[in-house]
Amino acid sequence: MDHQFISRANLPSLLSDLQEAYSVILPVRKGESRFYEPLTSFQADRQTGKEEPQSPSENNYVIGEVRASEPLKAFFFQPKQRVAENYQDATPARAGKPLCIVGVKACDLKGFKVLDTVFIGPDYEDPFYKKAREENLIISADCTSVLDVCFCLSLDLNPYPQDNFDINLSDIGEGYVVQPGSDKGERLLERFSDYFREASSAQIKTRDQQRASVTEQVRKNIQANGVPVQDRLAGVVRENYEHPLWKEEAETCVECGACNTICPTCHCFLLLDQLDNRDLVRYRLWDSCLIKDFAEVAGGANPRPQLWMRLRNRFEKKFDFFPKVNNMYACTGCGRCILACPGKIDIRNVLKRNVENVRK
Repeated sequence: MDHQFISRANLPSLLSDLQEAYSVILPVRKGESRFYEPLTSFQADRQTGKEEPQSPSENNYVIGEVRASEPLKAFFFQPKQRVAENYQDATPARAGKPLCIVGVKACDLKGFKVLDTVFIGPDYEDPFYKKAREENLIISADCTSVLDVCFCLSLDLNPYPQDNFDINLSDIGEGYVVQPGSDKGERLLERFSDYFREASSAQIKTRDQQRASVTEQVRKNIQANGVPVQDRLAGVVRENYEHPLWKEEAETCVECGACNTICPTCHCFLLLDQLDNRDLVRYRLWDSCLIKDFAEVAGGANPRPQLWMRLRNRFEKKFDFFPKVNNMYACTGCGRCILACPGKIDIRNVLKRNVENVRK
């Protein structure tokens, strides 16, 4: 199907219709940040008492702009998830409708490429993650602005989605240029065809111009911060494995694990068994490789007893292990870890130092 167009006025009605089958989640602006929240579908008119669809704009919902503060992974690989009960083979059912997540940005969509290799790999399929990937609907959107910490271009990623979405929205002011990205997306456009019309060449040109403008803003960010491009990262962490930079960078680390939990590609977890209303329940919880007991084994032995070693391990996993094993860097350039770190450790500066040390 060719590019379509949906007016700004029609989008709330489409989202309202989608609530029949999905729980619709959108990013909401709160101060300088954006957070995912459920769409409130109806509000009662004070005079007539009649329920009317509620416009996203009336709730500070934002489709374009920049990525949300939370990573998309939280909807597919939950921070705390019940995975087994009373030693039964049956997988605990997940209550509620599947999700329709709107406004997803390209940096989070790249996270799927990493998580898919972990949870839907050739040797193992995680039933919870796989089901969420199959059932949930992704309505992505172009970035229409840039944060100071954005550096996606350094990882060969554009600030507009190109894959791993069902339909994509490009805000051009009067409405949105719509691009299908999957069979599910094609079916959605056909089912709700009354809301769409074919996009004109002028509208597509406006989209392309806006994409070029935002891309240039990201490029200026990268240049201003001296962020090395992906081609220069090959092997640098391995070559700097014993360099003192890791101890120096770890001096301000408080071992909070914020960089791991906020990252769209970090996926380590632990299993916890506990009693819940007399039932023995096993939970899967997010874990952090920055925490001291992450790699600790029976008897107290720990292959990474020092904090700087654990910081180095985070970079080794993303910029050495994953490129060798899966031919991709496990970083999306979203900049979330920079903003989340109370120790002000800047991933861009760490990468820059690694590249500069190799050149010397």
